[in-house]
Amino acid sequence: MAECREGDLKKQIEANTLAGVYFLYGEEKYMVSVWAQRLIKKSAGKDFLDFNLQRFTGDVPADTLDDAVQALPFMAQRKCVAVADLALEGRTPSEVKKLLELLDDVPDTTVLVLYFAASDPALKKDKKWKDIFAVCKEKGTCIACMRRTQQDLERLLISAAGKRGCTLSRTNAQRMFRYVGSDLTALLNELEKVCAFTGGGEISSETIDKLVTRNLETRVYDLSKALLAGRYAQAYQTLGQLLDQNEEPVRILAVLSGAYIDLYRVRTALQSGETALEPANHFEEYKRREFRLTNAERDTHNLSTQMLRASLDVLLQADLDLKGSRTDSRLILEHTLARLLVIAGGEENA
Repeated sequence: MAECREGDLKKQIEANTLAGVYFLYGEEKYMVSVWAQRLIKKSAGKDFLDFNLQRFTGDVPADTLDDAVQALPFMAQRKCVAVADLALEGRTPSEVKKLLELLDDVPDTTVLVLYFAASDPALKKDKKWKDIFAVCKEKGTCIACMRRTQQDLERLLISAAGKRGCTLSRTNAQRMFRYVGSDLTALLNELEKVCAFTGGGEISSETIDKLVTRNLETRVYDLSKALLAGRYAQAYQTLGQLLDQNEEPVRILAVLSGAYIDLYRVRTALQSGETALEPANHFEEYKRREFRLTNAERDTHNLSTQMLRASLDVLLQADLDLKGSRTDSRLILEHTLARLLVIAGGEENA
């Protein structure tokens, strides 16, 4: 077979045409797990699961896995062998060879599901993984579960709310996305919370504001907006909350720097006659995260390139100080905020 999309896998499961090896991986770990469980449930059936479903994890020995794969199902057409987060590190060349041989010869009576819901196989860097993947692609089906776009996630949230007896508007789906980010597991966890609180009917923006936990990126984005608007009290209050919640100063600075870099890239793209999404064509970090650029576009209209360059210089110095100075990290960040506020204030008075 070859690589296929999630939609194709859904059709295979619905048509009950499963066979061979399935290799599930990708950025969206939640969907890796979802599809793996659907495959396991469909291929193992409902009866005699003690015989027809065998689960392994990580560094399962090749001989043990081969015995499971070759064993016949009990009073069923097929059986399922599932391996979560297969590990290759530390395996001898002979072990890897055995794995390749068993993948090359999975009987028609077995569905072997390899899924990576908690790890990422080094498919581009490690020859062992390249060889494993190549055999799986030749003999079976490989599915990459990639991160959803913002629009996809909004539709999914609206649909998931409906299944829980609640109604979520597109505006409030966008609100949740802004607060939580693009991690599907986190989004669904937060949706579960607001649906349980609402009980049924319309989920209000007030409920979302009250209950949904904002991720670090969202909170630091709020910090950057406060800085650019010259809101001193809000900026220092937000920083204080982040530090009191034991967020690492280096992480706070990294996300804050990222917000300013987004603004600078969008500003220069617009000045060059391009759209705000042009940086996505040059920087891999915006893949399926284009919302960062659209957010930056909304905030750049009154900002100059010179002001953003000066701000980036301040952030660079703060990074050097955090990593190379003995000065208290809180003082470094507070001093950095003061300098950014001065620059933003100068922009307003220019």
